[in-house]
Amino acid sequence: MLLSLLRRHRMKALLARMLDETELFSDHGIRSLSKAHAEHPFVLDWSGARYSVDYEPAESTTATFGGNSNWRGPVWMPINILLIEALDRFGTFYGDDTRFECPTGSGRYLSLPEIADELSERLCRLFLRGPDGRRPVLASYGALADDPHVCDCIPFHEYFHGDTGAGLGAMHQTGWTGLVALLLRPGRLTALPITRAIPS
Repeated sequence: MLLSLLRRHRMKALLARMLDETELFSDHGIRSLSKAHAEHPFVLDWSGARYSVDYEPAESTTATFGGNSNWRGPVWMPINILLIEALDRFGTFYGDDTRFECPTGSGRYLSLPEIADELSERLCRLFLRGPDGRRPVLASYGALADDPHVCDCIPFHEYFHGDTGAGLGAMHQTGWTGLVALLLRPGRLTALPITRAIPS
């Protein structure tokens, strides 16, 4: 039985945007705001003042939300973990025969659990060495990213650059960014739901 406002036709529309690499689907997870807003920001003129929401993939350009906390472009681990869990749960209902294009426009169709796996792999890439031998999370660390004494000391940043995956904000967010450990282990989330994995 499925009890959800997100029926199949709504899910298809939502995933078409969420899995679009020109919008929310980055190489390192789901962005908190569509990259489309970089060229087309939302602008509101009100009482002689202009307000806008644009794509900011790294640190915030205003102090509105506490300075370095930015919800307008970067990748946040807790939101991505909740999406992975939701995809797995919906996949249990819809089964492997219900498939969606991933990434959007690629012609490649995956089941919901397979999309969850794809998203998991992208999040794990934040911390794993890429083809260039470097870890995206350390992209803003300069020479330290290649220093053999520290390049394997991986920080758990608060959030990550929406395009490069560089770690941003606080670097000791083991409370939520440490959830990546669930994605790195065999069996991922399906064997141990997030709601049971987090101590109360």
